[in-house]
Amino acid sequence: MTANIRALAAQCTFAVVEQGKSLSEELPKQQLKADAKDKGLLQELCYGVLRYLPELEHDVRQLMDKPLTGKQRLFHFLILVGIYQFKYTRIPDHAAVGETVAAAAVLKNKRLKGLINGVLRNFQRQQLTTPIKANTSLPDAIQYNHPSWLIKKVQHAYPQHWQEILTANQQKPPMWIRVNQQQNKVATYVTLLDKADIQIELVDEFSGAIQLTSAQDVNNLPGFEQGWVSIQDGAAQQAANLLNTQAGDNVLDCCAAPGGKTCHILEHTDNITMTAIDLAPQRLIRVNENLARLNLSAKVIAGDAANPQDWWDGKLFERILLDAPCSGTGVIRRHPDIKWLRKANDINVLTQLQQQILANIWPLLAVGGTLIYATCSILPEENSEQIIQFLANHSNAELLPIKQENKNISKLGWQILPNDNGMDGFYYAKIRKIN
Repeated sequence: MTANIRALAAQCTFAVVEQGKSLSEELPKQQLKADAKDKGLLQELCYGVLRYLPELEHDVRQLMDKPLTGKQRLFHFLILVGIYQFKYTRIPDHAAVGETVAAAAVLKNKRLKGLINGVLRNFQRQQLTTPIKANTSLPDAIQYNHPSWLIKKVQHAYPQHWQEILTANQQKPPMWIRVNQQQNKVATYVTLLDKADIQIELVDEFSGAIQLTSAQDVNNLPGFEQGWVSIQDGAAQQAANLLNTQAGDNVLDCCAAPGGKTCHILEHTDNITMTAIDLAPQRLIRVNENLARLNLSAKVIAGDAANPQDWWDGKLFERILLDAPCSGTGVIRRHPDIKWLRKANDINVLTQLQQQILANIWPLLAVGGTLIYATCSILPEENSEQIIQFLANHSNAELLPIKQENKNISKLGWQILPNDNGMDGFYYAKIRKIN
């Protein structure tokens, strides 16, 4: 029996918003119940509802006298799935209504079929007469589909650009690939893509990252199984170049899972010794899988970067990449659940953890060595403000300039904003130990 995709989408989005589950964990569980041909639609519906949650909630409030609560709360999310289809997909209205109403029976509440049908039909009629779209009189949280606390933080940090940032977070992200330059030069791989009839948008001059014009199944990418290429956002691909490892270096990648940067550093430079650590042993499975596919080797350790005495062998590192635990506010377009799982008081907890890791990892760096501090955040308190405080507390630390052509880079590191050159939001600071 074919699964009802709207029912699965309602269960997935309910689990994220009401139960605090991660979309990256919950969606694959629901996709296991779907036919292969329907997995993409299920992803589209789940991501879409989470991208536009406040706007869809507002639409429902206009159509219902009182919200569904308690055991009926799941069906509130089914209605959101229905309205998302009207507003943001090309699914024919009759199919959207029919499949969404049918999902009520699949979810074991036939009595609500009439209510769901009525709400969706009313919305459909309103759309035909006065489309419920962007309304500038609505609160920012509804217009921009972000929680109010996060909007305020972005407004404070970027008073001239906050609308652009929030709008960029709503976009579907492009697909970026990383060429394994031990196998092919970037220019050679671009030729292979052309032969495979895969269009490219651009090649980043600094890192060699390639942005595809449209997303592809990895099996369509020439040599994927042989380790010729990996999927990695253009912003994340800057790390290996900035670290600039040299042959013979002892290198540490902190908070390494899922291993994309670990592998890129190994591809970048031959004859280095690589240690990759991450706190969560289950996340290290992905690190080992990526290393195996690319035929690379590293010492992979389950360990806490904040407590190196538990795992460090005492040998200093010439290069350290600290991809610190952060709010993830730079990658919302890839992980829209971040907006609803992250809370305002999480930021202070994260900044304290970042400070602790930075301070405790610093003694592991050799004199003359380089540490790259990185986050996928756009919040200054996790980024430039952390570096200001760290430099004030460590007289043997020197901030190195990050020089690139045509890049807007401040004296306190490089803040990439969401959709800058098509990339995710990311922050980098380059620090050298001077004595």
